Amino acid sequence: MRAFLALAEHLHFRDAAAALRMSQPALSGAVAALEETLDTRLVERTTRRVLLTPAGERAARRAESIMAELDRLEEEVNAVRGPLVGPLRVGVIPTVAPYLLPIVLPRLAADYPDLELSVHEEQTEQIVAELLAGRLDVVLLALPVPATGVTELTLYDEDFVLVASGAAALPAGPLPRSALADLDVILLNEGHCLRDQALDVCREAGARAAASTYATSLATLVQLVSGGFGVTLVPETALAVETRAAPGLVPHRFAAPAPYRRVGLAFRSTSPRADEFGVLAGAVRAAVAAQIPEVRVPG
Repeated sequence: MRAFLALAEHLHFRDAAAALRMSQPALSGAVAALEETLDTRLVERTTRRVLLTPAGERAARRAESIMAELDRLEEEVNAVRGPLVGPLRVGVIPTVAPYLLPIVLPRLAADYPDLELSVHEEQTEQIVAELLAGRLDVVLLALPVPATGVTELTLYDEDFVLVASGAAALPAGPLPRSALADLDVILLNEGHCLRDQALDVCREAGARAAASTYATSLATLVQLVSGGFGVTLVPETALAVETRAAPGLVPHRFAAPAPYRRVGLAFRSTSPRADEFGVLAGAVRAAVAAQIPEVRVPG
């Protein structure tokens, strides 16, 4: 049924299989098995795409509600078994995952050995949609969440740090935000919430974002800065990782109050696993506070 719902959403076998992380033959076989069970054709297979039959459209609507109830049943059972036991599907945005997961995952593995964790990395819009659809249990992202019906738990606040090449000849000591007004700030591509946050900082300072240079990752942004393409803003948790591989870079911190972002955990407000997610938030906060003292973790 999950295979059929993925196919109904994507209307393409390859895309549906990729979404479920399974092979195309396995997905095709699952859909065929459902058709055999129901004794009707659910999809029309063409040379380029897949179309739902009238029966398939009705089945898709019904299957969504059935799977939502099954997911809720699984959540309720896991909630009774104890905190962080059994399957947990986590979504993480790309500007958090590479820096937070290496810190948090070993702690979770040591403290909660019965946790069966799966991680999905994607931009904010996608993981929030997956959360609301019931395909993810909890997400780690920059707050606030752009959706209703979601409960947020703050994990930490982290300052943005200006990263420039040594040739930029910026003054030593904390920088006022107004210093951005004289610099070309390069940003991530559209779709990254970090881009929007950096744009807000630039607007407040009267700065301009470089119109012709964008990147799909923080790693690429930092390498561009190392090559002389302007400056960029990097969150504190990413600073050591990204600047280590880029020679000749100088981090410049801002004078108080420095621009910052808030990273948190979010889940559906109707989820019966709220207490469990509170335990997860506590574990993440403890791991971050122990290894990245520059961030601010709520007491």
